[in-house]
Amino acid sequence: MKKRLLLLLTLSILFFNCKKEKTIGLITDKAMVVSAREEASKIGADILQKGGNAFDAMVATELALAVAYPYAGNLGGGGFMVYRKNTGEIGALDYREKAPLAAHKDMYLDSLGNVIENKSTLGAMAVGIPGTVAGVFAAHKKFGSLPIQEILAPVIALAKRGVIVTSKQEARIKKYQPYFLKANKDSILFDKNWKKGDTIKYPDLATTLERISQNRRDEFYKGETAKRLVAFIQDNGGIITEEDLAKYEAKWRTPITFTYDDLRIISMSPPASGGICLAQIMNGIEPFDLDKYGHNSTKAIQVITEAERRAYADRSFYLGDPDFVEIPIETLISKEYTKNRMNDFLFEKSTSSKDVSHGNITMTESDETTHYSIIDQFGNAVSVTTTINGAYGSKLYCSELGFFLNNEMDDFSSKPGTPNMFGLIGAEANKIEPEKRMLSSMTPTIVEKNGQLYMVVGTPGGSTIITSVLQTILNVHEFDMGMQEAVNQPRFHHQWLPDVIKIEPTGFDKKVKNKLRQLGYELDQTNSPIIGKVDAILVLPNGKLEGGADPRGDDTAVGF
Repeated sequence: MKKRLLLLLTLSILFFNCKKEKTIGLITDKAMVVSAREEASKIGADILQKGGNAFDAMVATELALAVAYPYAGNLGGGGFMVYRKNTGEIGALDYREKAPLAAHKDMYLDSLGNVIENKSTLGAMAVGIPGTVAGVFAAHKKFGSLPIQEILAPVIALAKRGVIVTSKQEARIKKYQPYFLKANKDSILFDKNWKKGDTIKYPDLATTLERISQNRRDEFYKGETAKRLVAFIQDNGGIITEEDLAKYEAKWRTPITFTYDDLRIISMSPPASGGICLAQIMNGIEPFDLDKYGHNSTKAIQVITEAERRAYADRSFYLGDPDFVEIPIETLISKEYTKNRMNDFLFEKSTSSKDVSHGNITMTESDETTHYSIIDQFGNAVSVTTTINGAYGSKLYCSELGFFLNNEMDDFSSKPGTPNMFGLIGAEANKIEPEKRMLSSMTPTIVEKNGQLYMVVGTPGGSTIITSVLQTILNVHEFDMGMQEAVNQPRFHHQWLPDVIKIEPTGFDKKVKNKLRQLGYELDQTNSPIIGKVDAILVLPNGKLEGGADPRGDDTAVGF
């Protein structure tokens, strides 16, 4: 209770200061990395200073987060990257986890067809085939410039030297220790009573990274590490095999692109739902004068909530792995389709989610994720969101290799119509199938303005990822904020079901909240004191860069 009160006080001070004066983030001339931990941002920025590009820094930052931020940084998970080169070329990389070959649609149901509690979230049966190592090596092979050994050297040194525990990390470890005991047969590194200021060293992870540095991606998918990982998973009751690892490949995708006023938004495509949902929401609110309504005003919150409600309803029905299901992408992100979806919205009262289904078309992750944004000195940009799904993933820790394993199998529809750990409801499009990638809310995004690089933005936050990215972009574009100021603002979220507006506990006007209730909206301020942890970069009119590192976490911007 004391920790919660302290957090609320911190947020109160933060939002009070935001209103009193403009908060300006780190300003640099040439390059910047913003991530969940200072250690990772610094390693990424150092790679840029050595002459590496954004893709070299991606490898360094991602793997440094596996050391410094085991809560979500990982070797045992996966993610998505959206990039924009200085030539204007754009693209996306999907290194999302996949279901094992032995997976099937009823694997989490009992004999009566009911979902078995914790089976898709805790322990070895929750683990999807990891994609992180394949992802960073795919990016480096196509665009990297520095040798992989040079990029990994500081990451390995960090693992050996150790990482200092912050107060937030101390609280996270204590909170999840009971689950570590449930998921693991033996004692693990995180069972200890770690305190703020302690240094946690990761010698086993360092050894794993050394083998990967020497033998590259095949070490993880076909080498000694692969064999040890499979033996560990199976010994703990899992079904992943050496064949599963050997067959895994990251996949290049075409990003979702759309316009909003004079902006061009470039975001992640399926199996991430982020780009499509972001397009639908922004198309829905574009005809309205948000800037005139005012930031976090009753009308602004209404418009955004109603657009979110309809987009998340469509998400639950249409979206899944595009290699397995046909998704009507062009229709879903069209302005005409969204206009029709918003036709029944009235300012006089809320729409009820029970009256909102998916749209008619002829045919058919979590506070525990992490995001980083990079702009290099050459003008290349990457936006990367990576995850092991829940906090510390499945809570299953491979001590021999030094990392936690994901619980991404919960992102499938264990039973269509039944909510997952984030309360999201899925349908047949996201049912479990062998080698299928599970649907995600991750939304790594790059924004252009008048054809030039303008923003790099993303966040963790499970189902709230999409709406946190949305509000950060709107705060800059509609309400004339700088990036740090935009990141600091209080956020809200609606996802169709449950039919509530989740809002952060401080920073919202009492009159606005009362008016929303009068209009029929239910507000939830209890479930989560934090919505998202945005890490973003804004290109200023003079060409300098402003970093927005979310004070809700230990996030830090580093640049030169």
